[in-house]
Amino acid sequence: MSVTEHPVVSREQWLQARKQHLIHEKAFTRQRDQLSAERRALPWVKIDKPYQFHGPDGPLGLADLFGDHSQLLVYHFMFAEGWEEGCKGCSFVADHFDGANQHLAHHDVALVAISHAPYAEFQTFRQRMGWHFDWYSSAGDDFNQDFGVSLSTEQLAQGTASYNYEQASGDEQELPGLSVFYRNPQGEIFHTYSTYARGLDLLLGAYNFLDLTPKGRNEEQIMGWVRHHDRYQATPQGKSSSCCCDD
Repeated sequence: MSVTEHPVVSREQWLQARKQHLIHEKAFTRQRDQLSAERRALPWVKIDKPYQFHGPDGPLGLADLFGDHSQLLVYHFMFAEGWEEGCKGCSFVADHFDGANQHLAHHDVALVAISHAPYAEFQTFRQRMGWHFDWYSSAGDDFNQDFGVSLSTEQLAQGTASYNYEQASGDEQELPGLSVFYRNPQGEIFHTYSTYARGLDLLLGAYNFLDLTPKGRNEEQIMGWVRHHDRYQATPQGKSSSCCCDD
């Protein structure tokens, strides 16, 4: 139903419909709480591989990314070697990080981004975007491949590439995701969760705002309207672009 064809009723009729919808909203909230509890109950995998990353002060191990916290959220940001700017969809997600980090840092959680490109290659773009969150490079390391966000040409050609826990479609070699880790008091690190594609919707506060509006997300293609936040003025509204977050 289009916005222009929408029914208009009395306040009393609206209130009746709203109360009925509230029943569904509360049921969804309970289902979401149950799903989150199931997520936390998933088994863990101990990380023994010595992953190495690069930041402003040189090489770092996975343990270093936690800082003083026991929980680590890693956003796999699509920025490959030779790229001049990051993925528009990942940038849309990353625009939410600095605000969240003002609170997460005080609740035992570190939130960082990791990209496949060498560290120096995404500094100009980072400055352009005005971001302050920690963003590291996994160049030369297996981290991106092990966590399913960098696919080789050989894997794609042989049909053995996997993304979002199923055979990858398309020919993209860099893809988005989020991985979660826990460090116990003994210093052992565990992989607890990863999510990809539409699973990343949880990170998008802007989408939650849009879902409350009469037109909703109003997109023919997922994130087809999204631009780097400094490019909206120069881009005609409604012009679409490709996105890898369709599933």
